[in-house]
Amino acid sequence: MSYLYFLSTTIPYPTPNDLSPAAETMADTTDGSGHRAMPQSALSNGGAGMSNMNGKKPPRPKRIASISQDEDNDGDGEASHDDYNCSSRSLDTSSTTSTAVHCSESQRSFAMSHRILPVDLSYGDSSNRPARTSRRSARFARTANRLTKSLSTPILRTDSILDAICRPERRSNRERYNARGRLDYYPLLSERRSLSPTNRDSAPFRIRDRPRPSRLARAGSRSFCLRNDTTDEGSRSGGEEHSFGDGKDESYDKTLANIAARFTRRATLPENIKPMQDDHESDIMDPNAMRYLPKILRDIYAQRQRRRPSQIGEARLASIDLRLRLQRPDNLPQYQDIRGSILILDLSGFTALGERLRMELGPRDGAAEFASRVNHTLSTMVRQVYKYWGDVLMFAGDALICLFEERDDGEIIWDEMGERTLNNEEKARRRVRECCLSVMGKIATETDFTIHGGAAHGMIRCFFLGTPSKIPGRCAFVVSGHPLKQTGQLLNKAGKGEVYIDGEEDPISQKEGVAFITQQECMDEEEDFDMSLTSVMPRECARLTEQEPSLESIGEFEVNSHARAYLRTLAARRCDAGSQNAMSMLLNELRPVAIVFVGLHDLDDIDPRDSSLLQLMNEAFKILSRITQACNGAVRDMLFDDKGCVFISVFGAHSHEVNPCFDATVSAMRMESALKDLKLSRFSLGVSFGECFCGEVGPPVRSDYVVMGPEVNMAARLMGKAPNRGTLVSKRIFTHSKKFIRFLKSEEIQVKGKDGFFHAYIPQTRIERQSLEIAEPQQPFVIMPSRQNAMDSLMSVKERAQNREPTIAFVSGGPFLGKSRLIDEVATQASNDGFRVLKSFRTSLDSFTSYFPLRQIVSEAMITCANLKSNGESTLDSEAGAANYLVNRNIFNKTDRVNIGSIVPSVADAQLLSLLSGLNPKARTRSIADSLMKILTLLQPLLIILEGDGDIDPSSWSLLAELMQRARMECPQIILIVSSRDSPTITSAAANLRRNAIQIKLMPFEKHETEQYLRVMLGIKSNEVAIDPRLLDVVHDRSNGCPLFIDCVVKWAVEKQMIEYVDCVDGSKKMSLKMIDERSDDVTAAIPRELSSILLAPFNHLPPPLWDALKIASCIGYSFDAELYNSLNQVLDFMPKIRELAEKHECFESNGSHFRWKQQAVYEAVKSLLMVNQRQKIHRMIVRAFKDNKVDLESEDMKRGDVHRLLGRHCALAEDWNGAFEQYMHAGDRAKATFNFNEASKMYEEAIDFQAKMSEPPPLRSRIIPSINLGTCLRELARYKEAEAVLTRCLNEAQSVNSGVTLDEQLYVRALTALAALYQAQSKYAAARKLYEKAVPIAQNIQESKSSLWLAENIAGYAETLRKSGDLPQAESHHREALEIRTRAVEEKSCTELELAVSYTQLGCTLAGMRQYKEAYEQHRLALKLRYRYLDFAHGLVSESLNYCAESLCALGRGGEGIPLALHAVDIRKNVFGESHPAYAHALSVLASCYHAVGRSFDARDCLEKCLEICEIAFQKNHANLIPNLMNYGNVLRATGDLVKAQEVYERAIAIHQLNFKEGQQANQLEKCRSEVSDLSEKLEHSVTVSSPQEQPAHGGIITLAPTDVEADGTPVIVFTDIGRDVDDELALVLMSSLRRIHILNPIAVIATLTPQRDRAYLARGSMDAVGMADVPVGIGSTGGLPEDMEVEVYDADYSRASPCIYESGMDLVYKALESVPPKSAQLLCMASLTDVATLIRDREELFTSKVKEVILMGGVVSLESETLTPDSAYNNNCDLASARFVYKKCQELRVPTATLSRWAAYGCPIPPKLLDDLSKTDHMVSSNIRSVSKLGVDHLWNKVILHPSDPRREMLPSRCDVSWFCRVFMGKKEISRDWTSSVWSHVTKLNMYDPLAVLLCVPAYRSSHFSWQTKVVNETPHIVVGTSELDTGIPNRLSLYNEYSSLFFSAFLESLHK
Repeated sequence: MSYLYFLSTTIPYPTPNDLSPAAETMADTTDGSGHRAMPQSALSNGGAGMSNMNGKKPPRPKRIASISQDEDNDGDGEASHDDYNCSSRSLDTSSTTSTAVHCSESQRSFAMSHRILPVDLSYGDSSNRPARTSRRSARFARTANRLTKSLSTPILRTDSILDAICRPERRSNRERYNARGRLDYYPLLSERRSLSPTNRDSAPFRIRDRPRPSRLARAGSRSFCLRNDTTDEGSRSGGEEHSFGDGKDESYDKTLANIAARFTRRATLPENIKPMQDDHESDIMDPNAMRYLPKILRDIYAQRQRRRPSQIGEARLASIDLRLRLQRPDNLPQYQDIRGSILILDLSGFTALGERLRMELGPRDGAAEFASRVNHTLSTMVRQVYKYWGDVLMFAGDALICLFEERDDGEIIWDEMGERTLNNEEKARRRVRECCLSVMGKIATETDFTIHGGAAHGMIRCFFLGTPSKIPGRCAFVVSGHPLKQTGQLLNKAGKGEVYIDGEEDPISQKEGVAFITQQECMDEEEDFDMSLTSVMPRECARLTEQEPSLESIGEFEVNSHARAYLRTLAARRCDAGSQNAMSMLLNELRPVAIVFVGLHDLDDIDPRDSSLLQLMNEAFKILSRITQACNGAVRDMLFDDKGCVFISVFGAHSHEVNPCFDATVSAMRMESALKDLKLSRFSLGVSFGECFCGEVGPPVRSDYVVMGPEVNMAARLMGKAPNRGTLVSKRIFTHSKKFIRFLKSEEIQVKGKDGFFHAYIPQTRIERQSLEIAEPQQPFVIMPSRQNAMDSLMSVKERAQNREPTIAFVSGGPFLGKSRLIDEVATQASNDGFRVLKSFRTSLDSFTSYFPLRQIVSEAMITCANLKSNGESTLDSEAGAANYLVNRNIFNKTDRVNIGSIVPSVADAQLLSLLSGLNPKARTRSIADSLMKILTLLQPLLIILEGDGDIDPSSWSLLAELMQRARMECPQIILIVSSRDSPTITSAAANLRRNAIQIKLMPFEKHETEQYLRVMLGIKSNEVAIDPRLLDVVHDRSNGCPLFIDCVVKWAVEKQMIEYVDCVDGSKKMSLKMIDERSDDVTAAIPRELSSILLAPFNHLPPPLWDALKIASCIGYSFDAELYNSLNQVLDFMPKIRELAEKHECFESNGSHFRWKQQAVYEAVKSLLMVNQRQKIHRMIVRAFKDNKVDLESEDMKRGDVHRLLGRHCALAEDWNGAFEQYMHAGDRAKATFNFNEASKMYEEAIDFQAKMSEPPPLRSRIIPSINLGTCLRELARYKEAEAVLTRCLNEAQSVNSGVTLDEQLYVRALTALAALYQAQSKYAAARKLYEKAVPIAQNIQESKSSLWLAENIAGYAETLRKSGDLPQAESHHREALEIRTRAVEEKSCTELELAVSYTQLGCTLAGMRQYKEAYEQHRLALKLRYRYLDFAHGLVSESLNYCAESLCALGRGGEGIPLALHAVDIRKNVFGESHPAYAHALSVLASCYHAVGRSFDARDCLEKCLEICEIAFQKNHANLIPNLMNYGNVLRATGDLVKAQEVYERAIAIHQLNFKEGQQANQLEKCRSEVSDLSEKLEHSVTVSSPQEQPAHGGIITLAPTDVEADGTPVIVFTDIGRDVDDELALVLMSSLRRIHILNPIAVIATLTPQRDRAYLARGSMDAVGMADVPVGIGSTGGLPEDMEVEVYDADYSRASPCIYESGMDLVYKALESVPPKSAQLLCMASLTDVATLIRDREELFTSKVKEVILMGGVVSLESETLTPDSAYNNNCDLASARFVYKKCQELRVPTATLSRWAAYGCPIPPKLLDDLSKTDHMVSSNIRSVSKLGVDHLWNKVILHPSDPRREMLPSRCDVSWFCRVFMGKKEISRDWTSSVWSHVTKLNMYDPLAVLLCVPAYRSSHFSWQTKVVNETPHIVVGTSELDTGIPNRLSLYNEYSSLFFSAFLESLHK
């Protein structure tokens, strides 16, 4: 059954075989009930259309009404869509669908997708059909016959129509070219532009694709001719030619419109047929690809764009679509004849320029410059061709082949004489001439090139060859004819700078061209024309007339996807849909390429009328294309030129095949054989090989992917010299292929462009070898002799670390020598031995970034440490998460986080960046090392590996040196291995690293090592198998002794089956290369010398987008952070491709967001493909992607410094100096803001360098600001000389502005203040003040805002200079102004409170200098509170405020309050700055002042002597900063009685003052020193006459005891303590300080007892000083009843210190203390052994009885039932049981009341460990130590109780204290295993604190509120006991008691720190 199809939508791609136009309708249809559905147009004359029948069934017509132009209802000259609208009733097609034997599935799919209804047109047996159906079919047949007769063309069967329309691409040729019942029609090429005649009645349309020059006409159309050229000779001679147009046949356009209108009738599809969406996008050619086709092809394949609605009817559009479809060639081959001119323009000097640039610039840069110049010249030529309405048919290397069609443009142009108008041919010739003149004129200024050319006019033959398809490379468009041949002859005739045009005797010269261009530039109307890339329209149709549809009404045009078949393979790769926006510059590269030229001489003079010859030409193209593709090549061109018909293919241009010579030779051999099979009698081939430029040339309007180079010309010339039906190859081809192919040497030949004669080679046959049967080569780790020492050295490093000796090793060596593999092997063995391995990699680009080599290591260390500490509770995998966890677990503090943030930016907290302020580089390095040690010590044994090929930045070297120096004491099990290509450049600050390091240098393999490595790789275990010397030679030569290259070469050779076992004649075996020719000694040719080809061979089949990503990555660097390059994703989809390359192709390896190339050799190979200009383009593209993506570089979550630095680098490499300057300035500002002055200085230096490269000088402000910032950084780095030179130059430049230019006042102020700050740092206060006096008034005038931080900084800087120069009143005024500005800024939230704290501090210091100490203290305390709030307690700025507060309190006479602050300041500065820093010295000076204020002058003397020792070293000799310390020292010496030394000290202070200050400066200071000298002189004179010159202090430095005021100070208490045994004694002293502060208890003496009592006294002294009891005396008591040689442990504390003020005799202190109190007022608090109390009673019983009102004992009694109290076996009693019994007995006898606190009371009120944790958060040194010691104490006690009761290691621990006791007391649980080895602290739920309860028991109010007791009255004296048993603990409300003393604890710590 055949079908006729009615279309209700426009046919997207009608074929030339579609239905011919018809003049009347062809069908009537019936519905399922037998009623006939009549076309509405058939009823239009009677006015009875469906729309006005009120739903009634239309009457059945008796005949089919004819529909013609006269039946049009709306009078628009054509039948409208509505005129032919059908009824909505469905057709009954159930009977026809099942018997559709002639309709294929693809045809039905097409029909369904376009709503085409089948109608029966069969002429066969219809017996099974209803009669009505048969009659209808007959009527349709008659209608078709009438249609056929009405036209001069036959109607086609509709199954053939659909076969043409929906022909699948992959159908067989038999199916594709089945011409059953079909004639194929092709328009003449000259008619492809005109789609309709000019007759207005038929309403044709004309389309014009672009404006014409004013001199060209806008009219005319062509005849439209259909011709069948595929038939045989006989049928062709009798064939008909059917022409329409030019007024000859006006019915053509009418009938097309009418038949298309009939096809657009609406109909309802059957239920079993569903419409499909038109996939229009798949049939559109990518606009990116259009530039690779000549305009003639684009327009032949033009189609109307249907994505937007048109303003004309569907019928007219269908007619347009059909005519567009008819102009496309379908059945190939085909030819068309057109008249026009062929122009060939050839560049001369092409080869010479390439060679010259190669010699001048080197191979790669020379090639880049060469390509740039050629591209510029060719682009200029192409633009001129299109300007004069020509078309560039192809780029023939360095020449253009252009077409200028002869056209009737309607424009009237007169000849030069003005006598006649020019005809079409003369117009075309004139355009050619003017184009030649324009090109010659444009290129005349070129010094590198000259142009010669030729042009001829005539009939041009255009061939369409190949197989119709959408696949690139399947078709070819070739032009030939006499004009082309004549043009070639003229081209050969033309000299340099000449163009010959046929018909003209003289050539066009460059001089004429210059004159022409000069004339054209003077004409206003002459403008250069640049065609839009996306402009596609039918070829050069005249502009529409007023009656025709307008261009806007029709819509735009695009190119049908079938035009892709004409794209060459190389160009198609450029516009691959997967490459997205093309990244078009990425395939421009210099690479070795083989070229094959095939001369098809039989076809040189082809006559297209000879169909057999045309078919031969087509078959030759198809066969040669297939052979090229099969041999991994690409078809470059098929063309006719001066050499005739030539086919060109290239090998190696689109892949990295290791031997393109072999592929090209095999391809040539196959081509030669195939052409012989085609019976071609004349052909020849030439093959050559060498480096060629492969890339795109030409402007966007017309470009192509070309292969250019001398070797291309060589291949063409070898083709010309080759024998008929033979092949010649070059010497290079022979060299690279002779091991695979046999050759014969040709006779000597000579070719153009090559001097002398030479031999070429003729390929014969391939050399067949047996296949190799060896296993895959292994890549083991092999210790070669040259590597054995290196391995032994590294293993010794590991052993030293295992023995707790930290070591560093430097491993150096050239690239690819196996450094990484050697280190990896060591890391593997170290890991097996328990080492934790941390690795990082750096490149040469990272040397600008401070600490970059340590970034990955520190990140991994943090994460690992956090996960270890979490004990599996959670898994942390982010840097920020790990840092937060470590801070929460108190492993890190805020300062640590900021320090770590200097290395790992994602960890840094922007709010705390000011923590780094004030730290010089050394101090900052120490601070970072402190933070790192906290985690590194937890990870040891540890192996740190720093790999890379770049230098390490100075900051990292300093940090590594500090870490390794401290590792010996803190982290001894650590190894540091640094690898680099060259010996590392170590800074002077880290010179000790080199002295202590182990140096290891790797060298290339010797040949015998290469042999050994080969044997291992090839699995040769038997010594009987040898390595062929020639194989060894070639591998060793290619690899240069590098193990990695040996791997690559051997693996490649094995894959190519080039290695085999050979049985020798003598019976031995060896491994040899298969292809080695025994007759040749050239073994080096066996394997390519270009190892990059071997390395890149695995990536040959990567699609272009992935290759693009590889090349981008090679420009980015060896390693990169994916997060920083996410900007490339939106435009280039970069990171997904990198991940694909990493996962599927193993190009990269990743660690989180960090990627690095898996093999550095591959990275280098890919990088080597790119030339300089290509790399520049890639970097420009990266910069553009960042900008287009609008990355917020200032967002907090970005690694801003890294982004700016990397983007600046890309700008620099793109030679965008302005962009590089801007980005490096941003990077410098970022580094400066984070106090990373090392990195910031480098960034500013780079920015300054880029300024020098800018094409235009930058403005003054841009020149000076980088230098000012650089000088500021150099000042912070203490590089004062460099900073002064830079800043002085800036100031001079800012002042030397021309008088005519307005001074940039803000810039001037910045220059002044920067230099002033430098002078201030150098103590050049006069010079600094002079600059500030200029700057500040200007700053105040130009600053409008009252809250400007910039202004505040300038004013504060000036005020500080005034303060330090002695002008305190002015300094105070300016500091108050700066404080006011900053206060407003804080309120406006433009300033942080930490910056406000700076103003408080500066003002406080100024007020202190003016002796306004009270207000000074208030200012310093405000600063301290702010810094407490925002900063870590251990920060340097906190210590600064603590120092100043203590200093002010001391001046106010409150030195005792200042001592805790000063002690903490000393401790912080010792840790932050070290013990040799002036800041530490200053803290010691302040502490000395406070000690001196409370009468402890000897303690003050010790502090000041250490302070002066530091200052003498840190400062220059006789520096002014020594004066205050000398004055303090003299004052202290005087108090200690050393008057002579005090006088000397004051005299030195006077001398230093006179050296540093002018008269009047710091006058008060000088006057005080002179007064002291005078007074001391008098005293010394008096002492000489009286006694010794030494004035003894009144109390020998011992704290005096003043009479006690009980009511004012509280109850006097004498404390006996064994502090240091456990923490509750120290907590008791803390509690005592809190009660003393509220005047409840007044400790008047503290006696340290129990051996070693002196150490306990030191601990008590330090602890009491830290909590504000520095004026309470401490004495050394007895051994506590223990033997003299037995020492009980005393825990450590940093604040424990020897002091001259400690009483050597504790009993003397007790006696003095009791003598100072009123009778019966003192309490004795006994928290230790009672030995000393017993001594007191024995020696001074009367004093004891008269002064002591009560004795509080911490121990226990045996029983209350006895007549007297007897001590039990409590620890304190048990230490000296005799003394304990004596004390109890005498107290009862002497009627002195006692209060005993037993252990049961302590058990009744335990404290949770959380209290100690919370107390440690106060940051007080005592609370932190107590918590640490408690944990250790619990563990220590556990280790005692698990021992046997008789074990001496239990010391005095009672036997009842066993494991069950410990668990019950501390854990509240049953006994746990004695084998518990880890810390038990986490299991402890309660701690018993005896001593603090005893302190509370001293206070009657607390005793009555929180304790209950039993009373024993002896001798009428009450003695109470608190806690008599486990049931009677004496604690009625434990929670209330806990709250009481916990609040007192917090009060003691916070008040002492003034929190």
